[in-house]
Amino acid sequence: MPGGRLTQQERQQIALGLADGLAYAEIARRLERPTSTVTREVMRNGGPTAYRADIAHRATEHRAQRRRQAAPRGPQAPPQAHGRDPEAVRAYEELFTTVLMQTGLSNKMMCRVLVCLYTTDEGSITASELVQRLQVSPASISKAVAFLESQGLVRRERDERRRDRYIVDDDVWYQSMMSSARSTVQLVETARQGVGVLGADTPAAARLENIARFLDFIAESITRAAEQAREVLHTQPGTTPDSTA
Repeated sequence: MPGGRLTQQERQQIALGLADGLAYAEIARRLERPTSTVTREVMRNGGPTAYRADIAHRATEHRAQRRRQAAPRGPQAPPQAHGRDPEAVRAYEELFTTVLMQTGLSNKMMCRVLVCLYTTDEGSITASELVQRLQVSPASISKAVAFLESQGLVRRERDERRRDRYIVDDDVWYQSMMSSARSTVQLVETARQGVGVLGADTPAAARLENIARFLDFIAESITRAAEQAREVLHTQPGTTPDSTA
């Protein structure tokens, strides 16, 4: 099985496979590569609908060049806790960042900050640690954190050394789901207003009522599922929540 970085020819084969609707596992089998390699390659370069072989190849070369240039200037990356593979962690963080961007949080720096928080065992980090870890300016970190705070995705506290420490709460995904449900309820109410405006017995009104019923069911399902599964977010390693199956 070949190792090392993907070649430009392999990236072209990936693009062709995506165009043919092949699954990542099948593309990987044809390339004699791990499925995770193909998945990571596609997700970090636009996803299955936007992947372009030439752009992906240039982007990879650019990232490699930036790493080579940055290496002499900064201290060597500290060893990973729990015997983790630093290269595997870095690749996973890039994948996680790309997926977050595709779910709606389009600013890459904000996603990178969130991923840093999610992948630290402590669930908290200081601004200076973020600057060192992401190799960006303090201003970039400040701007990203300010937005994340405004969305309730992170919060800050002062530690014993009076430094701002950014924290991601275990409940953040629960709050995100509940916010999504509330937004969906607003759509339900708006659709049903249209029924009265357009006339209850008209095709347009029927369409809006069907939309409202569908979204109402979705909002109720999200709320119920989030409430039932909330305990999962607080499960400690080695334990199983009692109330979820």
